[in-house]
Amino acid sequence: MAGLVTLSQVAREAGVSLATASRAFNGSANRTVRADLRDRVLAAAEKLHYSPDANAQAMARGRTMSIGLIVHDIADPYFSSIASGVTLAAERAGLVVTLASTQHDPSREPGFVEVLTSQRARAIIVAGGRRDDETVNDRMRRALADYRRSGGAVAVIGQPLLSVDTVVVANTSGAAALARALHARGYRRFAVLAGPDDHFTARDRFTGFATALAELGCPLREQDAIACAFTRDGGHEGMHRLLRGGTDVECVFAVNDVMAVGAMAAVRETARTVPDDIAVAGFDDIVTLRDITPPLTTVRVPLVDIGIAATELALAAPAAEPRLVHVEGTVVLRASTPGREPSDQAQP
Repeated sequence: MAGLVTLSQVAREAGVSLATASRAFNGSANRTVRADLRDRVLAAAEKLHYSPDANAQAMARGRTMSIGLIVHDIADPYFSSIASGVTLAAERAGLVVTLASTQHDPSREPGFVEVLTSQRARAIIVAGGRRDDETVNDRMRRALADYRRSGGAVAVIGQPLLSVDTVVVANTSGAAALARALHARGYRRFAVLAGPDDHFTARDRFTGFATALAELGCPLREQDAIACAFTRDGGHEGMHRLLRGGTDVECVFAVNDVMAVGAMAAVRETARTVPDDIAVAGFDDIVTLRDITPPLTTVRVPLVDIGIAATELALAAPAAEPRLVHVEGTVVLRASTPGREPSDQAQP
């Protein structure tokens, strides 16, 4: 979060809790801040050039002590890890989290924003990749603009399409790095469980992976790009479709980890094994991978830290233009892609 001074940084500089720093600026009807602590907070703010907008802070004093978090599916470990980070940061600020799940239906998001607006939530975090549906995105854009005009603050985790502060995961470059790492392990014939065609995160990851393969001289064949749902069941169904075609693919990349978990189950159900018959890789490094056998190769994204970053972004002093926080992923190679012996490698 280079270049963005948050209230958490001010609190650390002053040696106080985030809740104390918040009360030093915002005031509190129930608790006051000792004069010496308030002076330390103000001195730290001046040193770090942190300057909360007076009007926004005045409106915030009339709001509740809650943060709204809107996710696609709380049962998905990707979102539960983000929720963990949001909750941690909210607790540090003396706030509680109200959770809403769209069940993968983005048209429900504006309604949740309207509910949180009526409840006077302090801030709203929206987590999850956007869909290529300008009608829905525009409705969401208007709902968030109305909420912000009422004095609330917003941060999004996903694509920067809603004209608000956004934490952006480097999906394209992460998938490209994974493709290069798998190629270096000797794999040459790939398939991708690509998710829905209109899902921007799935599209970015597919594009990064396929582009890197083409640059390496291993272009992805059209029949080996499998559109499917962005869920565990989507990966399961997509892998079954691939295997029914009598594929000669050596390695399958699922554009998220829960899809990869479903794909591995499908392999087992056809009396094949991972990685002996087919290697599998994912993206995200969700916490449940600790219990998967064999351990899954993936691109690690710091999901809890992303939740914290989005919350701090929403609670920071407002800026004239939307701020972007970019987060890179890290390739983690595990036993689901052990590599191929030189004698087994196909020519590019």
